[in-house]
Amino acid sequence: MNPSQRDVDMQRNPAMRTAWRWAPALAAVVLSCSAPLARGADQPVIADKTLVVWTTPDNLAQRGGSALTIERPGGVFDAVVFGELAPSKWMAGSEGFRRTRQEQEAFPTETADQRTLVQIALVYSGNQITLFRNGVPYADYTAAGAETFDSESLVLMGLRHRDANRDNCWYVGSIDDARIYGVALSAEQIAALRPNEPSDPSPLAWWDFEDGRAGDRQQRFPSTTLLGDARVADGRLHLAGHGAYLLATKAPPDPLFNMSNVNSGARALREHLLSDPYRPGYHFVTPEGSCMPFDPNGAIFWKGRYHLFYIFQDERGHNWGHVSSTDMFHWRHHPTGLVTGMFSGNCFINQDGRPTMCYHQVDQGNAMAVALDDELNEWEKLESNPITPHTEPGDPHHDLYRSWDPFGWLEGNTYYAIFGGTRPAIAKSHSLAGPWTYVGDLLANSVEGVAIDEDVSCADFFPFGDQHMLLCISHRLGCRYYLGQWKDEQFHPTFHAQMSWVDNSFFAPESLLDDQGRRIMWAWIFDGPEFVVRPQHGWSGTMSLPRVLTPGDDGTLRMNPPVEIERLRCNARQLTDLTVPADTQQAVAGVSGNSIELNLVMTAP
Repeated sequence: MNPSQRDVDMQRNPAMRTAWRWAPALAAVVLSCSAPLARGADQPVIADKTLVVWTTPDNLAQRGGSALTIERPGGVFDAVVFGELAPSKWMAGSEGFRRTRQEQEAFPTETADQRTLVQIALVYSGNQITLFRNGVPYADYTAAGAETFDSESLVLMGLRHRDANRDNCWYVGSIDDARIYGVALSAEQIAALRPNEPSDPSPLAWWDFEDGRAGDRQQRFPSTTLLGDARVADGRLHLAGHGAYLLATKAPPDPLFNMSNVNSGARALREHLLSDPYRPGYHFVTPEGSCMPFDPNGAIFWKGRYHLFYIFQDERGHNWGHVSSTDMFHWRHHPTGLVTGMFSGNCFINQDGRPTMCYHQVDQGNAMAVALDDELNEWEKLESNPITPHTEPGDPHHDLYRSWDPFGWLEGNTYYAIFGGTRPAIAKSHSLAGPWTYVGDLLANSVEGVAIDEDVSCADFFPFGDQHMLLCISHRLGCRYYLGQWKDEQFHPTFHAQMSWVDNSFFAPESLLDDQGRRIMWAWIFDGPEFVVRPQHGWSGTMSLPRVLTPGDDGTLRMNPPVEIERLRCNARQLTDLTVPADTQQAVAGVSGNSIELNLVMTAP
């Protein structure tokens, strides 16, 4: 950039950072103490061992993901890895390939499709490593440096090792059964194994994913977390790729629920969070620790308060957390009333004047729930869920419904819903309970660079000036907006623009209309820590600052922070005629701290 003259209006508030962070810290303590966590049995040191997994890869072109990894502190790991060194071949993964045969020409090329389970077993006996596919050995070699794994070790499924976060370290597929044996099984013993059936000897650790459980049946690694888009359904662990994995560790320390240590625990957690210089000071940050995804959902102004919901994950799957505020910067945390398989959606007022959620229910389809109280703490999911309409032969969506991330609203006496996904559709009903009928494509026409079947996820649709605006994300194009006309039960877009670019870190837009007639939007901002280190930070999940959306003179989008942000300002400094040479950094005298607001007026020479 060329040198420029800048008028800089700096707003500093070092005290604000501390005041803002107390609420998330205390909320995290309360949530973590909701139920005692059991301790697992003492874990023996694992030397000779066997790793066994029954799995189905979703595609055979993927490279470098692990279906099963055991890893100890220091980055030492053994893993069942697919396609890292040779395409479509299973290998024994290890740090720096120390226990990996790199010559893999003779290894069988995987041919299993998405309907076929394949058993892969790795046997470690001293320095000898043997690889089996469906009970048949296909590699046997000696490797230097056999490793042991102690009670501090962890187990991963989906991610090759915990410090990896590249495109080639995530496994895409489903796992039916995964086991770790504390002995080197023989070829006969491996051939006799059957998924979801006990064996002799018994495994040290065993994940069979029956009854929707993700935990280790043997309780050697009793603390299990599903991260990203990892889920258990139909007796399998489903892994969607980047960011989706299972993490299993030994039991965590005693819970903080004991009142003798709750104060010290709260203080320690607060100090830990405040010591992190990268944790945002006045953006809303999830109090649940690490969240992936962290979509904002269900935003509504109700009874004098701004209500915002967001996705977080626990042993129940994806749930909606809930906060409310009078100024959009200081938040009250509410009980979690919408749980178990909740994905993106919105909130609107129904014919009875009650807030109503339209959302995606994992493994069921799109659904609705109605608030039972004015605090929006209690919700009732409709018995008529899901609301997916029936289609007829000839409809573009017939037999093709893959609906997700809906957006519902009431117009006159008719309910409408946008069903997100590829080839987004419109459905309607005269009552919440249905029946819901298929209307047709959401988009009446394409616009430059975007076809009518482009992915529309996390939709948000509303009047905007003399037009309608559609906010959404495309997993291909990122966050974006359309402008156009809503007529004849279809959206006719005339303009389209992106709201995120290189890193696609501005995600899942969500807005509300407040009592002042302002359209206010939030989005999820992908934060910096790598997936596997986020639990060490104690947080991951950041909302954008609220933004007021207005039409510009040319009809396109303008965004500004709400005036409420001025309450956070203090110690204003104004600097003029500040010259910053191109490609340089310049310290500003008298300005310090890590929560600074800059109002810049830049003038080119």
